[in-house]
Amino acid sequence: MAQPQPRTSRRCPVKETPTDREDKARLRHVALSSFLGTTVEHYDFLLYSTAAALVFNEVFFTNLTPLIGTIVSLATLAAGYLARVVGAILFGHYGDRLGRKNVMLTTMIVMGVSSGLIGCLPTYDTVGAVAALPLVFLRLVQGLAVGGEFGGAVLMTAEHARTGRRGLMSSAASMGQPSGSVLASGSMALVTLLPEDRLLSWGWRIPFLASFLLLAVGLYFRLRVTESPVFLEQRAKPRNSTPPILSLLRRYPGRVGRAVGFQIGAFCGQGVFGVFVVSYAPTIGYERSTALLALLLGALGSALMTPVYAAWSDRVGRKPFAIAGSLGTAVSAYPGFLLINHGSPPVFVLTVACFLTFVMTCMGAVAPAMLSELFPTEVRYTAVSTSYQLAATVGAGFGPLIAASLLAARGGDTNTGLVSLFLVIVGVFGAVCAWTVQETHRYELTDDDSVENRVPAVTSVSVQASEPSA
Repeated sequence: MAQPQPRTSRRCPVKETPTDREDKARLRHVALSSFLGTTVEHYDFLLYSTAAALVFNEVFFTNLTPLIGTIVSLATLAAGYLARVVGAILFGHYGDRLGRKNVMLTTMIVMGVSSGLIGCLPTYDTVGAVAALPLVFLRLVQGLAVGGEFGGAVLMTAEHARTGRRGLMSSAASMGQPSGSVLASGSMALVTLLPEDRLLSWGWRIPFLASFLLLAVGLYFRLRVTESPVFLEQRAKPRNSTPPILSLLRRYPGRVGRAVGFQIGAFCGQGVFGVFVVSYAPTIGYERSTALLALLLGALGSALMTPVYAAWSDRVGRKPFAIAGSLGTAVSAYPGFLLINHGSPPVFVLTVACFLTFVMTCMGAVAPAMLSELFPTEVRYTAVSTSYQLAATVGAGFGPLIAASLLAARGGDTNTGLVSLFLVIVGVFGAVCAWTVQETHRYELTDDDSVENRVPAVTSVSVQASEPSA
């Protein structure tokens, strides 16, 4: 009688070599650098968003009515998002031609300095209406810097990671946005505890001046990262003389359109529930601190859920999460505002926090890896930056402005029906776009052919066992 054979592990144990340990340390450092860099960048950028909704209408646009002042203040917010698209094209060009690292250093310095200078600006009470001009200029500079930052941070992690862990590694950059939002919301929540006159005179400046300190911390880690190995491999090949943005639009226009489209729904939801409600809440009886607490808890939840969704997408694919994020925005629109208009602070906080944690993050966690996998190396920086920033501009940039305008068209108060309808439309549109995108989570980034013709990466037991874990 044959004896039963002993069970064998699917993954054979392999002794870790010094090279493996060095690879793991390098990957951890790249991930940490991307996380800290995007945290600092988004702290600076989202700090303006919070301040625009809370105090800038009273500090820089004092001569306007409260509602019109809020709309103008949010319009400067949208202008910064438009600059992000220009920054994506500009820095994406140099990122594809000169490398990821130097561009990332440049964007961080520009962002930190411009944000710190906002804290030094004179207000309307000091110099009159001209006070808004340097504010708008520095906001545009912020937008340029953020437009080039995110794509580089994503690619540094994605292009260092192996297939099968790319989503998780790329989520390090994605976690920077909610983490930066936690810092921005937390710092503004602290200064709003000051008496009203002190908040409007000098208290709002403190979070902006702190940008100088955060810049020094971010640069310390970013200076130590190594250049992307995928880019170095591509640079050794003959270079296409066509500018990356032109090459991208000529060769992949449909893919760019779908990449922008699948992100718009969740970004609009983020702009409405994460920015517009901060200015809307006080008009229906909530305290400023209640709105900021909701954002703070939502950002914390998003930072925690981002690696969970991203790691899960490495197993089942990116598309299910992109579709869920868009449909979730549409489904949450009417009940979300019904609960917000209920008048209960705990219900308000729970509604906003749950949307940011579970719905918006569902798309945001997988978008970096998904975008990286859709485009070839020679135009990847430009493609990731441009498609991401276009979606962010339409959604998170103009979403709050559209919501405020729709509310004003209905006479204000709690007439949020048009705002909810707007979210339903963009949410369904985003889900349709996500459905049409090719699934790419098993593809190698070094395969620069058409996505449809790529061959999934080898995932045999022997290869998996011999690769160092990210």
